Amino acid sequence: MKREISKYGADVLIKKASPVTEFDADLKKLVADMFDTMYEAPGVGLAAPQVGVSKRLFVMDCSKEHDRQYAFINPEIISVEGIQKGEEGCLSFPGIYFEVARSERVVIRAQDVNGEWFTGDFTELEARCVLHEYDHLEGELFINRAGPMRREMVKRKIQKLKKDGKW
Repeated sequence: MKREISKYGADVLIKKASPVTEFDADLKKLVADMFDTMYEAPGVGLAAPQVGVSKRLFVMDCSKEHDRQYAFINPEIISVEGIQKGEEGCLSFPGIYFEVARSERVVIRAQDVNGEWFTGDFTELEARCVLHEYDHLEGELFINRAGPMRREMVKRKIQKLKKDGKW
């Protein structure tokens, strides 16, 4: 089931998310709903705060075929290395894109929907996605990674979209 995506300005997006403690049918339903929402948006990653749930959980699938689904619950960044720059967007900032520097590689530890721990090693787009979604769990938004001038331009664009009823 598709859920509504919280847009920039929603308080849930700037709060540090709480750990997931219950690994039950409700969690599995939330994860399934998040994948449905992400694919329909369309996007490659989605964090629980983006659907109004302040829990440490995000989903990701950077494949064109939608066959590399990952759910990261209570994730911990183990290590990062390198730098990559590239255009980035966010489902909570529809239509907003700009260059963001992220690590080229990330190693992450997380739990799956059954509470089992796993470790993932990701590079390039998947590393960018993991780090972007992890930021959401920390209450950090990708706009915070923009320079002051770019950040002001984005905020003005959002104000205009709000004024025009398109936000």
